[in-house]
Amino acid sequence: MRCKGSEPATFDLFADDAPQAPRTEQIGPRSFVLRSFALPRVEQLLPALQQVLNQSPFRHMITPGGFTMSAALSSCGRLGWVTDRSGYRYTDTDPQTGQPWPAMPDALMQLAQAAAIEAGFPGFIPDACLINRYVPGAKMSLHQDKNEQRYEWPVVSVSLGIPAMFLFGGDQRTDPCQRVPLFHGDVVVWGGEDRLRYHGIVALKQAEHPLLGEQRINFTFRRAE
Repeated sequence: MRCKGSEPATFDLFADDAPQAPRTEQIGPRSFVLRSFALPRVEQLLPALQQVLNQSPFRHMITPGGFTMSAALSSCGRLGWVTDRSGYRYTDTDPQTGQPWPAMPDALMQLAQAAAIEAGFPGFIPDACLINRYVPGAKMSLHQDKNEQRYEWPVVSVSLGIPAMFLFGGDQRTDPCQRVPLFHGDVVVWGGEDRLRYHGIVALKQAEHPLLGEQRINFTFRRAE
């Protein structure tokens, strides 16, 4: 993972007291971190997550280059994102089960739409939710979300569990990156001219969350078609 000219974090990623008061931080012209935005919905989100995983469990997918991803993946919604030796793409069936991806639970859809409205993107109706599970040491290399057919809609990314350092770059992989600490309940929304900015997750440090243990769950909502 390259991130030229990375900026230092503005506060300690592993401080005992993570930010709790809801507030909005702007990280780009049309990009925002909605601090603690998902916290009031956690009691609905976790059963919804389990409902999805009962049908499509987490798995470690293979990249086109033959590497096993360190983050485990699942999906829900009409379309699910997959990767294998033939490439990155969306499918309407889970390749592991041969069945349609689980329907997107109402709790997830409502959170995605509320966050999009808060960030200035009304009318967002995601048809895909990629679910990533990170454990200490797992990471996500800098990449663009560009397998979607329509870029006019934002990306909505929800963090639950242990902290992570989010890298938010520019339109080129070599552009400088911001380092944005993310905590349990934070939501990042980016769209408009920021929609194709490179982003990633630094390898997670050892930590334990009182509710979710040694893991970070990330929901990423997109309009794929």
